[in-house]
Amino acid sequence: MANLKEVRTRIESVNSTKQITSAMKMVAASKLRKSQNAITALQPYAEKMEEIMMRVSETQTLTQTQTSGRTLIIPVSSNKGLCGVFNANVIRATINHLQEEYKELLDSDKVDILCVGSKVEESLKFKKYPVIGNENELLDNLTYNNVIPFAEKLMRDFEDKKYDKIVFIYNQFKNAATQILVTEQFLPIMRQQDNGQQPTAQKSESDYIFQPNREDIIDEMIPKSLKLKVYKILLNSYTSEQGARMISMTQATDNATELLKELNLTYNKARQSAITNELVEIVSGAEALKG
Repeated sequence: MANLKEVRTRIESVNSTKQITSAMKMVAASKLRKSQNAITALQPYAEKMEEIMMRVSETQTLTQTQTSGRTLIIPVSSNKGLCGVFNANVIRATINHLQEEYKELLDSDKVDILCVGSKVEESLKFKKYPVIGNENELLDNLTYNNVIPFAEKLMRDFEDKKYDKIVFIYNQFKNAATQILVTEQFLPIMRQQDNGQQPTAQKSESDYIFQPNREDIIDEMIPKSLKLKVYKILLNSYTSEQGARMISMTQATDNATELLKELNLTYNKARQSAITNELVEIVSGAEALKG
């Protein structure tokens, strides 16, 4: 009977775990649906803004390399776990990027790391990488308005020549089951010729009519485009996180279901064995009385 009690306790434990993972799966699915709708609506507008910005911003300050020799790396993870390899992939990609591109500069105060997401922050701090701070609270209430101060700070740091390069490392959302790790230069702005495309200065002049004038429009448009880009990066990561968590919790729920089947079978076998033993004892006792 002690064995039956152990199996019954384990069945209750696994069943409780299954209820939790099932609830987490539904919550993640709901959040995924909302953020996926948001990123689907945002993507065409953001891409067109970025295309226009690249074509008309050749002379703008934010396109020009600074002279500080310092780089800011911004890895984006999540504040919570239970999302499969989502966080581990970002941590690994960040470390690989640092070792491949900045290995000789890590001890010379030329590379700073600003984390978005407590998971990547904890890991990099534990490994003694130069983490200067975090913006983890952005993920708790991810809206465009909340992202604006963060984006403005990054632009100020670049314009003030604190950094000559700012790079994001994050998961780009493809679908619920697939996230693409991306290392993307945020500043200076990558122009078309920097991306291997032909210069389009003449084409941009003929394609656009500037009212009231080119300079005022560019000065207004580029900061807005960069703010939108930061929001798009964080929204991609957040959506990827929810997709990864939904898949992870689906697998956990399925595994719990299979384990419950095995435990119920074990319990029924043990119960049947216990009943059989009791019957044997009763029959043996009856036979003894007859003798």
